[in-house]
Amino acid sequence: MIARIDIYIIMIIVLTDLYIDLHYFRKHYHITWWQRLLWWTPSIVMVVYTCAMASIRDFAPNNITWLNTYIFLLGTVVAPKSIFALASLLGSIVNKHIIHTNKNWGHHIGILLGSGVFTLFVYGLTYGVSEIRVKHVKLYFEDLPKSFDGYRIVHVSDLHLGTFNGWRSKILKAEMDSITQQKADLICFTGDLQNIRPEEVEKMAAFIRQPMKGTIAVLGNHDYPEYINAEVKEKKIQKQRLINAEEKLLGWTLLRNQNTCITSKKKESIYICGTENDGKAPFPNYADYKKATQGIDNNTFMIMLQHDPSSWQRSILPKTTAQLTLSGHTHGSQIEIFGWRPTSILQHEDYGVYKQNGRYLNVTAGLGGLVPFRLNMPNEITVITLHVKK
Repeated sequence: MIARIDIYIIMIIVLTDLYIDLHYFRKHYHITWWQRLLWWTPSIVMVVYTCAMASIRDFAPNNITWLNTYIFLLGTVVAPKSIFALASLLGSIVNKHIIHTNKNWGHHIGILLGSGVFTLFVYGLTYGVSEIRVKHVKLYFEDLPKSFDGYRIVHVSDLHLGTFNGWRSKILKAEMDSITQQKADLICFTGDLQNIRPEEVEKMAAFIRQPMKGTIAVLGNHDYPEYINAEVKEKKIQKQRLINAEEKLLGWTLLRNQNTCITSKKKESIYICGTENDGKAPFPNYADYKKATQGIDNNTFMIMLQHDPSSWQRSILPKTTAQLTLSGHTHGSQIEIFGWRPTSILQHEDYGVYKQNGRYLNVTAGLGGLVPFRLNMPNEITVITLHVKK
């Protein structure tokens, strides 16, 4: 994970402290060499830490605490200093070339912005990541069997169970309590049950086994062994171990390019289809929609479970007749500022409900994340109620 951007992180760390050292310590304050060394010590530690994280063979360390600590230090030490330095630099440029004054307002603005970033980051790591939202959505379909009018589906995704070790286990318990309270007819889970390895699922299974009993699920990109650096044989073992955990330990119905039929008391049916992850590179793509919809008539009401919402326009709409698609993957960026989310840059359908020609896509923000941080985008449980359009 860190290896992809380690050079950029190191450059930000070094250049920030170099600017502050040259512009303030040597130019204005003339501090001693040991005071300067004391100032540089956190940056040296962060550079070494970054190199250590980048050297990890897997996408993330087995002990996620190392990653969480690293992210915490980036957000509370590196980011505020970098923002201060950038604001100060821009202020100096403005002073020199535009307003021609000796007073650098960028210095004061940088302190204000840096302090704000520090506060928001601490908030997102504590209260923000603990917040849970239950979102209710009503959808209307002309071809929904009448006996399924009012049928309630709890849609959850992206648990990333390895992140809930330690004190965060109480967040997971609260999420499960919220799911139980919905008393839904069906629970659908759209992938990323683990961060990296199935041991996470086995360890946290007791928390989710009963509340999510009877869940129909698919795999997400993190549920494949691509994120571990191992031999092919070991990867196969890891994948099968996760499948066993979902099907046997949790008792879920895992759809891997398969479908299952749900029949009402009035003998009317709807189908739940689930494909393996259908992502754009670098994410895995093992979806087979022909196989997943095998045996389903075109006039049958179909719900498609697919982890990656980018597949809706690319694959699901042209290749299937699914009236409703449920996805996750984006986490709603885990951050929303004045209605804007970073994931919306890469993809239009990144969060919420989308409609095209009477067919719907719901992208949920998920219940977890590899990085335990959320800002104005709480952990989300979506309750979808199906209705017959009159």
